[in-house]
Amino acid sequence: MKIDIHAHILPAGWEDLKEKYGYGGWLQLDVKDGCGRMMKEGELFRVVDPNLWDPDTRLAECAATRVDVQVLSTVPVMFSYWAEPEDTLDLSRFLNDHMISVVERYPKRFIGLGTVPMQAPELAAKELERCMKLGLRGIEIGTHVNNINLDDRQFDPIWETAQKLGAAVFVHPWDMMGQAQLQKYWMPWLVSMPAETSRAMCSLMMGGVLERFPGVKFCFAHGGGSFPGTLGRINHGFEVRPDLCQIETSTRPSEFVSHVYFDSLVHDPGTLKFLMDVVGYDRIALGTDYPFPLGEHHPGLMIEQQKLLAPVKERMLSGTALEWLGLERAQFETAESRAHSNSLVDQ
Repeated sequence: MKIDIHAHILPAGWEDLKEKYGYGGWLQLDVKDGCGRMMKEGELFRVVDPNLWDPDTRLAECAATRVDVQVLSTVPVMFSYWAEPEDTLDLSRFLNDHMISVVERYPKRFIGLGTVPMQAPELAAKELERCMKLGLRGIEIGTHVNNINLDDRQFDPIWETAQKLGAAVFVHPWDMMGQAQLQKYWMPWLVSMPAETSRAMCSLMMGGVLERFPGVKFCFAHGGGSFPGTLGRINHGFEVRPDLCQIETSTRPSEFVSHVYFDSLVHDPGTLKFLMDVVGYDRIALGTDYPFPLGEHHPGLMIEQQKLLAPVKERMLSGTALEWLGLERAQFETAESRAHSNSLVDQ
């Protein structure tokens, strides 16, 4: 079985948010003749294909690459943490209700993660409760909230609620640091985005969040970004310069990696092997960033081609995802997924 935990989706358009909320800065999706154009303040932001909004198109593509289940989350540019909290809550509810409708239509093929107004933690916690009550399995959040790091105590109500409900929390980079200085060569996505994920991980670890809320099931996008490759430096700084780290925990960052999860989206077989060495194969779940160009275009192929025992591949292709989401394999297993599992061979 293949479960892709990193797959984005949007509704096929929505009302004019500038007109609705009375101020600008919002993204719009206009769909016409099978082509989608994301617009911001009248300027083209991104051209998108039907696989972003049409479940049947993505199911056909999943069939072609033998993906059995996708874990759906919104596109991070829709987080809208910059906006008035009540407006972000309203938009979040719209996106979450759409997500719920897709999951309800295809309950064996899609699992949903909601979005919440992180800039208003009490509202975010209530929306998380609503999401879980209506069948979503957790939330996707950004790596910071208006440049406030995730260890800030104001976010504790969200972590308390996630721990109480057993919600999965998928941390995805957004609003990347240094964008003004990195305008060329797509460097915000190539340089800053991996650093954003490390920023979030270090904040949660050294800020004591993972100790205060050990039941929160955090998973980090893009294989943890630059964190695994710089873990030695992070550990060393943690140990020799606590005066600068201002740590709120006595636990080394390397000891926390066995308590969080990572997706497999690292784009290189050698890097995937390195990630396995650093965090353990059982902490890694297949993730592709579907349907965007920086994603893995043949989901799971890099895992399947690794020289690994079949049970290890199966764990990374589906077992870790099920554990993170608190779900059972039987809920999604089909004859086709069993056949795919049986086709995995030890190498």
